Amino acid sequence: MRSTPIFAVCTAALLKTAFSSPIHVHHPHKSFPSTEQWPLPVVGKPLEQQMPDEDLQDIISQISRDNIEGTIRKLASFGTRHTLSSQTDPVRGIGAARTWLTAQFQEAADASEGRMTVDWNSFIKYPGDNERIIFPVNITTVVATLKGSEDPDRVYVTGGHYDSRNSDPIDYQGDAPGAVDDASGVAVSLELARIFAHYKPKTTIVFTAFAGEEQGLLGAENLAQTYKNASVNVAGMINLDMVGNSKAADGTVDPYNIRLFCQGTPLTENSTTTTSRLSIGGDNDSPARNLGRFIYEVASNAFTEMTVRLIYRLDRYSRGGDHRPFLEAGYTGVRFVQPNEDYTQQHQNVTVRNGKQYGDLVEWLDFEYNTRAAKVVASTMWSLANAPGEPTNVGINTTTSDNFSQFKWDAPKGLPVEGYEILYRDTIEPHWTNVIEVGNVNWFNLTSATIHKDNVIFGVRSVGKGGYKSPAVLPFPFGCTRNC
Repeated sequence: MRSTPIFAVCTAALLKTAFSSPIHVHHPHKSFPSTEQWPLPVVGKPLEQQMPDEDLQDIISQISRDNIEGTIRKLASFGTRHTLSSQTDPVRGIGAARTWLTAQFQEAADASEGRMTVDWNSFIKYPGDNERIIFPVNITTVVATLKGSEDPDRVYVTGGHYDSRNSDPIDYQGDAPGAVDDASGVAVSLELARIFAHYKPKTTIVFTAFAGEEQGLLGAENLAQTYKNASVNVAGMINLDMVGNSKAADGTVDPYNIRLFCQGTPLTENSTTTTSRLSIGGDNDSPARNLGRFIYEVASNAFTEMTVRLIYRLDRYSRGGDHRPFLEAGYTGVRFVQPNEDYTQQHQNVTVRNGKQYGDLVEWLDFEYNTRAAKVVASTMWSLANAPGEPTNVGINTTTSDNFSQFKWDAPKGLPVEGYEILYRDTIEPHWTNVIEVGNVNWFNLTSATIHKDNVIFGVRSVGKGGYKSPAVLPFPFGCTRNC
């Protein structure tokens, strides 16, 4: 047997201890490494969650588990809602589902005193570059538009897709109940349309049920392009795709968290802006990620009984959703998804194999979870629709190298602004941690020697009537001559 010198053994043991154990060197008044926030937040105050006002609390209280369950069961009862399935059969296929959904949205609109209208966004998709379209098909998205009472030109879109599929993406005859994917999201959109129709949000909210998602995000793409071609100011798109099941494939139950996927560098951003964004470390402060931080702030609380978990990705690996076409059209979009997925229940034929049930069935739904998800979306849409727009042309002065952080911005169009806030956080923090109230001005000079542009990430947001606040905007450098 080969022997090892005792010196080598001792040295290896010491090195293992040194490199595998945290180093905590104690000083009379400190321990190292320190766990304190750095730099110390010497200006402003800690940021607090935005809690719902009386109107939003009332909206949340009206969200009905029974309505959500009823919608999901009804959509699943159409057998299949495949985009290529029958559009004329009165009881089976996507046509029957579309007719029923349109009637439900119209019933909500009838209670709105004319503020909500229901339309179809339709087009014919022909075979060609899409292997999932094997014959010409009408693709129709149901669109319920609730016109804003004060700033109707600013628009927020939310919804899910009502088409479904099984294991074969072009099997338009076999069963595809699509209970979780995505009757769960459509049920939220419909329930919120029913409730919001009785209220007067200040900006416009669009509640949708997309078609053609499983064939390539086709309905969402057409609606996004329709808005873009008409120069509609879509300030945010909130995709609701699979928000009804809290159980993972291994049986783990996670009923109080919901994922929110947020794209980094905007898909349509020009190279000059992207270069500047990367040079200042702003790749985690895209409009989508700051929208995500806003949603976390307004929708993670005891009223929703949920915590929004930001995921810094466009979507899951090898997957896509209806927010993507909005991002590709230059709009801001994010996607809600339940915390875990079970792929025996998603895009599967309804069958039993080796004693295990496969298929996207109603029995997998957690309706309580789906209802809490609806509360999160309600908080999001109401808070966005009643806040002023984001400040524009937000900049930070980099003319000289100093410890000062001088900001400037322009007021948004639309709703009046009562003031502005500068937010900041450590560069490695996911959420804003501190806020500086600066009043109703269009510039501010922060003279802290430690809380400055080199040490933290800043954002500027608008504050309106009732304390409603916009998402924050990353300031880009101005007066810079190099490396920015």
